[in-house]
Amino acid sequence: MLGCGGAMPALAQDASSGSTQSAPKLQVDTADLNRDTLTVGGGIGYVPSYEGSDDYVIVPAAAIRGRVNGFNFSTRGLEASVDLIRGASKWDFQAGPAVSLTVNRTGRIVDPRVRALGKRKVAFQVGGFVGISKTGIITSPYDSLGVRVEYARDVTNVHESYLISPSITYATPLSRRAYVAISGTASIVGDGYARTYFAVDPAGSAASGLPVFANPKGGVKSYGGVVLVNYALTGDLLHGLGLFATGSYNKLQGDFARSPLTSVAGSSNQWYGAVGLGYTF
Repeated sequence: MLGCGGAMPALAQDASSGSTQSAPKLQVDTADLNRDTLTVGGGIGYVPSYEGSDDYVIVPAAAIRGRVNGFNFSTRGLEASVDLIRGASKWDFQAGPAVSLTVNRTGRIVDPRVRALGKRKVAFQVGGFVGISKTGIITSPYDSLGVRVEYARDVTNVHESYLISPSITYATPLSRRAYVAISGTASIVGDGYARTYFAVDPAGSAASGLPVFANPKGGVKSYGGVVLVNYALTGDLLHGLGLFATGSYNKLQGDFARSPLTSVAGSSNQWYGAVGLGYTF
């Protein structure tokens, strides 16, 4: 199922270490757990019309994740990554390349004041990630706790800056058909990102009526949390059709919260949600 990438490695790792007898309800064939797999999902998302907005729009949502020859790959939002380290039992180290898009203020801006500031081009970022996770934490031999840090840099000269995204995630299969993951997240960005998406120069102030905010600084942009729920409608978490739902909250910080795009035209409280169907082959 979509989003159950944490569940499948956790089950596979524990099965290979000989601990499946302690949790018979989740016991599955090790060969099935270690097979190549592909999950494709699609649905709808509910997101701010720009970063810092208090207006929301409906957008399409899609995701792909899978494993080939022991190597995991996935998309998360507008990011794609490949783990170049094969999974191991209990302790799992991850590292690999990642690419992402930033589409903030490229279109569908509801507030006319922010729309008057002009659109931005799509930014393409290239970087990578490192992480570590451990299975068998609290509820069963199959739950997991992991940390991950991603780094990405704009290569399209749009914001000419970097993004750093640390996260910590606890995930557990509740049964062969249900899975829950809870994450804490943060976002750290450079000065170029802050100026591109949160500044208001004198010309922009005259066009929009928003006060001048010419030189915002980078730093901690936001912190927040994410909840993901998967439920298998046919088969189980490893096969068939499933329903996914996710919701997240981010709180903008520093100059990102003080910017008129947020403090006057929007809100520092940012909510995101998505629901859809995924199929695991």
